Amino acid sequence: MLFAEPVSRLIEELNKLPGVGPKTAQRLAYHLVKASKDDVEALARALVDVKSKIRYCSICGNLTDVDPCAICSSGSRDRSLLCVVEQPRDLIAMERTNMFKGIYHVLHGVISPINGVGPDDLRVNGLLDRLKEGEVKEVVLALNPNVEGEATSIYLTRTIKPVGVRVTRIAYGIPVGGDLEYADDITLSRAFEGRREM
Repeated sequence: MLFAEPVSRLIEELNKLPGVGPKTAQRLAYHLVKASKDDVEALARALVDVKSKIRYCSICGNLTDVDPCAICSSGSRDRSLLCVVEQPRDLIAMERTNMFKGIYHVLHGVISPINGVGPDDLRVNGLLDRLKEGEVKEVVLALNPNVEGEATSIYLTRTIKPVGVRVTRIAYGIPVGGDLEYADDITLSRAFEGRREM
């Protein structure tokens, strides 16, 4: 046995986290062993609190400790504009830009037949229920520009159009600071499709 049993168990648990390989798990475990008891207990309390206090907003599906979440209960948001995202982390990314002042709907995934995820596994029905209320005039699709995101965008567009709500999507293209020679064909095509007058 290379490690004492409690350290070995900690490494094993840390290794289950996304993006944490065996070496990083060992580094984190050693850091925690050297940390003060108060710091480790604070981390443990934070982990327990996140599991006991965080839930999904009953309206948009975002992570929250109050229901409805702060965005859904805000009186200053434009309720005619709804942005659809894949995960709560995507909502946070959109909010960081300070550009979008509407409301959100989190799908909690995308259509992926290979992984056995279909439209019924996503929060599509909740989205349609919100749209049928009549307050939303435009849905902005902000899904990742990959095969699953594209399939989900196409499905949502076909599903939403009959409700009579305008469907748009965020633009895709060359990132700021990117070089054209390194961009793939699809990215370049999207950049041309989304071009604007200067």
